[in-house]
Amino acid sequence: MGAWRWAVLLAGLLLPALGLAAPAGPQPTGLPEVTIANMGGEELSVSLSVLLGMTALTLLPSLLLACTAFTRIIVVLALLRMALGTGQTPSNQILVGLALFLTLMVMMPVADQAWSAGLKPYLEGALPFDAAWAATSEPFRAFMLAQIRDTDLLTFANLSGHTQGFTSPEEIPFGVLVASFITSELKTAFEIGFLIFIPFVVIDLVVASVLMSMGMMMMSPMLVSAPFKILLFVLVDGWVLVVGTLAGSFNPMAIAAGVGA
Repeated sequence: MGAWRWAVLLAGLLLPALGLAAPAGPQPTGLPEVTIANMGGEELSVSLSVLLGMTALTLLPSLLLACTAFTRIIVVLALLRMALGTGQTPSNQILVGLALFLTLMVMMPVADQAWSAGLKPYLEGALPFDAAWAATSEPFRAFMLAQIRDTDLLTFANLSGHTQGFTSPEEIPFGVLVASFITSELKTAFEIGFLIFIPFVVIDLVVASVLMSMGMMMMSPMLVSAPFKILLFVLVDGWVLVVGTLAGSFNPMAIAAGVGA
């Protein structure tokens, strides 16, 4: 799917917020109509419409990053840099860029299904807005549900007042779903980060012991161990291992079919 499809898909996910801010008046021919154009029975002013639209656009990146694989990937990459002890190398821009493109690769099947099942038929006039919104968001809900731990879901369900649980995935509120997903992703990311840290901690301990046995207690072990950690990481082709592990750590059923496990 090309970049333009991603742009249209992201815009489609934002249609409910933009619909509230859309000014009243006839819609241009060929563009999808958004019927919600007023608030409290009165038309919105142009300045207020622009304000609401820009506010919704500022929330879109955070929402998309929270509902995709980006959270787990960027946390693991940050922990990897910390384990290597290389300071700000690679830079934040490089890590974020790698995380974004890896997220794009992981989420591509989910986005394809959202496009073909909901957004594309809506733009072609084959589906009403409500049905198109449900069909577009369902693959993303299924992806998040496939990664969520039951304990996290129950915790946020109790916090939201749903003490009896849910009989079906469709009953889970969007806020509970996103909060549970982010918590589960953080836990999984720290588990992967712990496994990454182990070999580098061993190198630090060995170097510190050698320096102490040689009487070089004033020399920083981190200064000596850093080249060995970088050498080990390069010899085992660490970037390929980490990226491959991250891509394979997501539920394959959700990625391949857009359905929860």
